[in-house]
Amino acid sequence: MQASPEEVPLAVNMLNIEGLEQLDPQAPVVMLNLMRFHVRSRDGDGSGWDAYLRYSAITVPMIKARGGTLLWTGEAKAIALGPHAGNEWDFVALVSYPTVAAFLDMMTSEAYETEADPQRLNACAEHVIIATSEAYSKFKTK
Repeated sequence: MQASPEEVPLAVNMLNIEGLEQLDPQAPVVMLNLMRFHVRSRDGDGSGWDAYLRYSAITVPMIKARGGTLLWTGEAKAIALGPHAGNEWDFVALVSYPTVAAFLDMMTSEAYETEADPQRLNACAEHVIIATSEAYSKFKTK
């Protein structure tokens, strides 16, 4: 389900710095990104998906510059288990960072705030990022 452009966007100031600072700053982390796109980009330049592609073109080099990598992305198709309400996501991404500190460095950088975040806001009606630690992995990120 896609959101209308009138909904209030999430801003990078919603970053849970306090929660992230409770994690080991030198521990590796994989960020699970759940995204719901606007039907139209908030700036009127194409769809929410188009704005997300612009956002990705900006952020992928930022991620790589900090030793991170995009592990996997995919279109969210259907809720298989759990509540349907509030879980209508359009897209999912797994992004690995060598450390929690590297993620925080990117998200709090001036370049992210001025270049990337505006495109994220144009793209996403809702964007949730969950910090995860590895319990099991069939593929290793190192």
